[in-house]
Amino acid sequence: MSWLIVLQGFALGLSMIIPIGAQNAFVLNQGIKQRHHFTTATVCSVCDIVLICLGIFGGGALLASNQTLLNTVTIGGISFVLVYGISSLRSALTTNKVTKEENSASVLSSRKAVILGALAVTLLNPHVYLDTVVILGSIGGQFAQDERIAFAAGTLMASFTWFYGLSFGAAKLSHILAKDKVKRTIDLLVAAMMFFIATKLAIQLFEQFNG
Repeated sequence: MSWLIVLQGFALGLSMIIPIGAQNAFVLNQGIKQRHHFTTATVCSVCDIVLICLGIFGGGALLASNQTLLNTVTIGGISFVLVYGISSLRSALTTNKVTKEENSASVLSSRKAVILGALAVTLLNPHVYLDTVVILGSIGGQFAQDERIAFAAGTLMASFTWFYGLSFGAAKLSHILAKDKVKRTIDLLVAAMMFFIATKLAIQLFEQFNG
């Protein structure tokens, strides 16, 4: 296995994963709450593994050529990030006081909700498909079979490193990041990011339909 190609895959993997705002915002928030944050990191990483391997080993061209599928994913993505943005905005504008009973019920029921949220923020984001499947797939597909495996290994290492690092870092700094003013600022930034992403996706979809 060529370690130079592994490093190339690692670097390109990070460059594709880090800008995916909705996914990173969700992982960050779960880390701050210290509520199933490693489960969140695992779900996002596994999804990336499946999508990256799909792209590198033959699925990228198929997805890129299916405009109807991409448009459907885009519409779902717009809806999801709008809801996520509104939720973050509401969180920033309301107090975080909860009773012990409410908090206990939330913790007991949160694992399933966290898994579903991580799946939604990953699979309903068209940028995930474009970056991991189409772009990384087209680059990885240019390598010979052995080199392709090395490239895939590098991108997968990047996914695990980033998501677990972000989750662990947010949890370690939660005593700072969970303070009301800091958390409110983060929620406002996340809301702004979600609305920006929704607007950008809507513009792209409008241009596609009128192109």
